[in-house]
Amino acid sequence: MDDRPPLPFRGGRFPASFRCRVVSLPPGVARLYSRFEWRDAIVFVECGGVEVETTDGSRYRFPPGAVLSLYGPPVRSLRNPGPVGAVLVAVSRRATDSF
Repeated sequence: MDDRPPLPFRGGRFPASFRCRVVSLPPGVARLYSRFEWRDAIVFVECGGVEVETTDGSRYRFPPGAVLSLYGPPVRSLRNPGPVGAVLVAVSRRATDSF
């Protein structure tokens, strides 16, 4: 049985060597950043929007359809500044991958 989630933004499925994690942020909610949580991930803003706050207090907004890498930048938190829920889809290689 294939338990891999469909790609919400493409209508397909991931190869077995990748994993997909969906993170929901309700309106007005902030989530503290942990770089290990986002390691090796490409992050898609599927719906809503997200605001990334850096360690120096700068804030950057990303609308639906934005593609991010959250592993390297000095991020403090992720926040949903909008009136609707935000959904982030993080795609990364599985730990057993040899790359």
